[in-house]
Amino acid sequence: MPTAPAGVEDSPYAWYRLGLALVLGTIGGAGMWSAVVVLPHIERDFGLDRADASLPFTFVTIGFALGGVLMGRLADRFGVAVPVAIGGASLGIGYVIAGLAPNLWVFTAAHAIPIGLLGSSAVFGPLMADSSRWFIRNRGIAVAISAAGNYLAAALWPPVLQAMIDSIGWRQGHIAIGIICAAVLIPMSLAVRRRPPAHAPVVLGAAGAPTLRGLSPNAMMVLLCVAGIMCCVAMSMPQVHIVAYCGDLGYGVARGAEMLTLMFGFGIVSRLATGWIADRIGGLYTLLLGSFLQAVALLMYFAFDGLTSLYIVSALFGLFQGGIIPSYAIIVREYFPAREAGTRVGIVLMMTILGMALGGWMSGAIFDLTGSYRAAFANGFAWNLVNLAIAAFLLARSRPAKPRVSLAV
Repeated sequence: MPTAPAGVEDSPYAWYRLGLALVLGTIGGAGMWSAVVVLPHIERDFGLDRADASLPFTFVTIGFALGGVLMGRLADRFGVAVPVAIGGASLGIGYVIAGLAPNLWVFTAAHAIPIGLLGSSAVFGPLMADSSRWFIRNRGIAVAISAAGNYLAAALWPPVLQAMIDSIGWRQGHIAIGIICAAVLIPMSLAVRRRPPAHAPVVLGAAGAPTLRGLSPNAMMVLLCVAGIMCCVAMSMPQVHIVAYCGDLGYGVARGAEMLTLMFGFGIVSRLATGWIADRIGGLYTLLLGSFLQAVALLMYFAFDGLTSLYIVSALFGLFQGGIIPSYAIIVREYFPAREAGTRVGIVLMMTILGMALGGWMSGAIFDLTGSYRAAFANGFAWNLVNLAIAAFLLARSRPAKPRVSLAV
């Protein structure tokens, strides 16, 4: 695994830029969570059933996944300021359209394209890849802090939007979010115009990077994508269904919402801790550790269903799984050229998000078939085992480079 040579330090500007990335991710991440809060309001106002009212969240998730690849490619070619500016403008336009939407289809289209595809996607994967380019010694923690913006958005925006809905209505609340996002992201894009140093020192081996015995770069990418789907199918079971699960157990949905908040809160801690760990043991070891611990937490959900135990297990699940997603970005930066970081990180993150969407639906379908979430937890555990096997396989094939300082390519 790569380690920074003695005497190599990360610049003060890199830390300043990382702080900007965290703010950008937190503000721009509104697009991933607002549809959840507004669901009952559009269900009532548009006269929808629950399935149709869920479509905006489904399509914003798909748009977010696909947009990560597009925005990553733009960041690789023009710098991260371009996708951030596009994201700010798109979120502003998208939320205004959503606030003025006369029907579900306009509302859903606003979430799919300007909010998801062109908006929030610009401040997740591209910022993670950009942060990785500015750091050497603390690359893992930098990627983790950048990724934490998405979880901070999950903690910040739902109560803010709910307060707006209570005071000015959901339509005006959406327009207000659009104005906030555009007013913050577009000017802040100017602060991240500076490109990474053309000759940034990186740790390389004799062949230029760590390698995997018997695997081409594209084969490794395929395995990382499959691993991303597998881990997130497993991850989605508690994240998507914990509220409904608590309702079915008779504890009430409010308890489930508290567990979800607890899960995301500990997920932030996990992302920061995992970044620190990755700087010491490398991305593949970190992925293997996170995958193993997530499997343990899923087994605990399967074994315990008391109210107190569910609070504890939810906290542990957040603590165990929060760092898995940033691990993929760290692995990409360790094994692939910096000039490809935005695109490759975007591709892998797209697969993780699609895994979340697939897993959320699959768990619901299993519940409909069996009348219980026990089989759904077992299904998540099985998918997690495949992720664990892929991480172990890649680690067994890894051939670390002998550290030396060279030039980024």
